[in-house]
Amino acid sequence: RCAGARPPQAAARAVFLHAAPVDQLHRRLKFHGDLAAGRLLGQLLAEGLAGAARPQALVPLPLHRSRLRQRGYDQALELARPLARALRLPLLDGRLARGRATAPQSRLDAAARRRNVRGAFEILAGPSLPAHLALFDDVMTTGATLQEAALALRRAGVQRVDLWVLARA
Repeated sequence: RCAGARPPQAAARAVFLHAAPVDQLHRRLKFHGDLAAGRLLGQLLAEGLAGAARPQALVPLPLHRSRLRQRGYDQALELARPLARALRLPLLDGRLARGRATAPQSRLDAAARRRNVRGAFEILAGPSLPAHLALFDDVMTTGATLQEAALALRRAGVQRVDLWVLARA
């Protein structure tokens, strides 16, 4: 099925496997508010993505506003900030939005993950988006969330979307 369908992204790059010690640092950032762990991971990301094809801007995958209220911060944005700064890329925060709350993906199988995020992303009004973007998230498991967000960006006229992640599960 994957070979017959053209994915919305041009490329995907994961800097690490989601294994020790990266998974431990990631959990400290995501669930315990350890922003120092996030800064360290951001530096490691910049080193790992220094040779990647250079997009015109970096777009962090957003949390829904209800999840953001619960957590108090967006871990993808906290990782994307130092990454964008180190690679001298504009950070387009606030153009891609999660228009509806979705169930946590970690509790779902692959098919349920795809259904869960279908149509969940929207592009907010603003200037034209660049032709080449890197969409960033912390961890990619099945890729369903990132692919759905990439599809929204492509529908908005972005010609090339690369997926960049800290780690691949």
